[in-house]
Amino acid sequence: MNDHVPESPRSTRELLASRSLRPKKSWGQNFLIDDRVQERIVAAANVGSDDVVVEIGAGLGALTRRLVDRAGHVIALEPDADLVAVLKQELGQNTNLHIEPVDALSFDFVNTARVLGRRLVVLGNLPYQITSPILFAVSEAAAGGRVIDRAVFMVQKEFALRMLAPPGSKVYGRLSVMVQQTIEGKILFHVGPGAFHPRPKVTSTVLHLRPRTAPLAPVRDPERFAQVVKQAFSARRKMLRRALEPLAGAEAVAQALAAAGIEGTRRAEELSVADFARLSDFLPIKDHRP
Repeated sequence: MNDHVPESPRSTRELLASRSLRPKKSWGQNFLIDDRVQERIVAAANVGSDDVVVEIGAGLGALTRRLVDRAGHVIALEPDADLVAVLKQELGQNTNLHIEPVDALSFDFVNTARVLGRRLVVLGNLPYQITSPILFAVSEAAAGGRVIDRAVFMVQKEFALRMLAPPGSKVYGRLSVMVQQTIEGKILFHVGPGAFHPRPKVTSTVLHLRPRTAPLAPVRDPERFAQVVKQAFSARRKMLRRALEPLAGAEAVAQALAAAGIEGTRRAEELSVADFARLSDFLPIKDHRP
């Protein structure tokens, strides 16, 4: 990949130097500097003047700058106080921009949508360290599309492949099942290391996600479903009849597997989302609190 990429008018390096800042490795800061990729990400979100956009990890404002030109309202989440100061200096004059000095895990998506009277569009370049918790948080807050209408995220390629992996693949796991149960996702394009400062050691992937209006597979108890999936993959090398014993005991597990029509010798990665849903409905768990 060509390492020479066009940057925004005031480059990332200039913005950092003007504040004597450096990217923080501990925060997973890799700033997107390629204008073409920035434009493709914002275009993929299909943002219009009626949209409320929540940007996760606004950073130095590369995507924020484009969003405020298109969206009715932009809420930029950025937990790094140094970067918040840059955002306010560079983009604070935009009346449709609200900068929140918080991370996505502490942001109330549900209340924000209620107060503003709009479903949210969520967008962001997610740091690898918190990608999984953010995805689970957004999925939980989405409320079947009633709170979050759609999302465009950039994540590590390996993570994207795990999210959308089919049953039976080597990377299919708990993340795959839980995300696919509530979200429709597709890979849009991949982004090479040269598009970032500093350069990461991995390829990134841009995903388009849309909450399902109803779960992929109906379940009687979503909490029980989540616990069955978690337990099955926590012992993924074991056969299901052994892996699930801690939840309900050998006899109950055997009965549930038989009722669901699933062989006890199968392993977690072989089950579809529908298989897990059916199994969770038949498996009695005395206490299925998370």
